[in-house]
Amino acid sequence: MKTPRTDDEHKAKMAKVQAAQARKVAAKTVEKGLVIVHTGTGKGKTSAALGMVVRALGHGMKVGVVQFVKGAMATGEKAVFDRFPDLIEFKPMGEGFTWDTQDRSRDIAVAREAWDEVKRMLADPSYAMVLADELNIVLRYDYLPLDEVLAAIAAKPAMTHFIITGRNAPQTLMDAADLVTEMTLVKHPFREQNVKAQAGIEF
Repeated sequence: MKTPRTDDEHKAKMAKVQAAQARKVAAKTVEKGLVIVHTGTGKGKTSAALGMVVRALGHGMKVGVVQFVKGAMATGEKAVFDRFPDLIEFKPMGEGFTWDTQDRSRDIAVAREAWDEVKRMLADPSYAMVLADELNIVLRYDYLPLDEVLAAIAAKPAMTHFIITGRNAPQTLMDAADLVTEMTLVKHPFREQNVKAQAGIEF
């Protein structure tokens, strides 16, 4: 069994860790608008992105949010963000999941309208952050050309953060991103316990 450190040993060890961490932080000097992708089969992609939106709002940053799937249902996030009209433009423009709409032509048209809004926000340097929620779903079903998204990323203002969420992110998009997080499904009550989607958790 490992002998516990004394208080003095612990303090000395943490002082070394602190000094090493300070050197790492001091070496990081680049500041830029990040391209961020949240993907994977696990829950939390939109939730994590909306957490960043809240953080940006707390710093007084202007944020634009376009939702490509949500829109047909009321969500808690919209109810909150509608209280800050001077800081956030929140646009749920989807009409539901593709298996519910069952109209490919309509889905493509709706996706195009939503993407035009994202492009407008990305082109405006007054937006510090733009979130394209569930854009990866649109790309997966070929409702929008991936090349258009990559071109918009290349042309965005240097300091604008651009967040893209949704399962099945294309590899080319992940390659173009600065930060990619893959949510892994370990356990979900919808699958294991027949628990329905609930307010405050899923929407």
